[in-house]
Amino acid sequence: MALVRTDVRPNAAVRMPVGGVSDAGGADMQGREFAWTDADFDRVQALIYQRAGISLHDGKHAMVYSRLSRRLRDTGYQSFKDYLGWLETHDGPEWQEFVNALTTNLTSFFREQHHFEIFASHLKSRPAGTAWRVWCNAASTGEEPYSIIMTALEALGPQANLTLTASDIDSKVLASAAQGVYRLEGLKGVNEERIQRFFLRGKGGNAGMARVKPELQRMIEFISVNLIRDDWPFRQPFDVVFCRNVMIYFDAPTQRKVLERIHRVMVPGGLLFVGHAENFSESRDLFVLKGKTVYERR
Repeated sequence: MALVRTDVRPNAAVRMPVGGVSDAGGADMQGREFAWTDADFDRVQALIYQRAGISLHDGKHAMVYSRLSRRLRDTGYQSFKDYLGWLETHDGPEWQEFVNALTTNLTSFFREQHHFEIFASHLKSRPAGTAWRVWCNAASTGEEPYSIIMTALEALGPQANLTLTASDIDSKVLASAAQGVYRLEGLKGVNEERIQRFFLRGKGGNAGMARVKPELQRMIEFISVNLIRDDWPFRQPFDVVFCRNVMIYFDAPTQRKVLERIHRVMVPGGLLFVGHAENFSESRDLFVLKGKTVYERR
């Protein structure tokens, strides 16, 4: 999947030596493996904004170079100029690899604990047996959606009538989330009682690992969704949406468009949970603040 050219072999990149020639014809004074110019960065900014709505600020030069250098090695391109030129004129699986490389997937179990307390109270506010539809649209490696399901089972009991759609734009982390396997030291925020109830500890060669129990996985549908596209696959509205620490990567116009789309796929009175650094007071016509980084759909 990583190979996008037909005239090179996988991992056949010819690497520039340290101090190689730059695109401008001079020496690469920064000693990088590949020449890297401001023009290259500008093209990356434009491409990731076009594809994923992500606004990369100018301080991300080193991060972008580091992550995309791996794509050059894997595809066999010898310069960013050629690699980016191919992306600009073709469509194919390498676009997903490009997006995967530039997305950030910082997450943990029960991150921002107060959200799960509010979520539990919201679930208990309706009669037993009520059907709930929940969407987590930044699933990453699965810690957040599994935290949502654990909270629901604790609040509603084992017969919880709840389905969760967990999505992400990064295909690799989404595949990891669907597997539901974690290192025990990565279960920060999960107390021993929850580990006993919701996880299976690995034995033998899998010692030190834990897998989410199948009954949790069965409650989740993992799908790929690009928030800035119009092709969201939903047919029924959601009661609750977790959209946490996503909007910080979008500029104001993109944030507004995504909020309008989220508004359209939610029931009136539904709750929207957002990240601690996100504020949508300019969109009061869509959502009204109900608590700390929790909004209600108008």
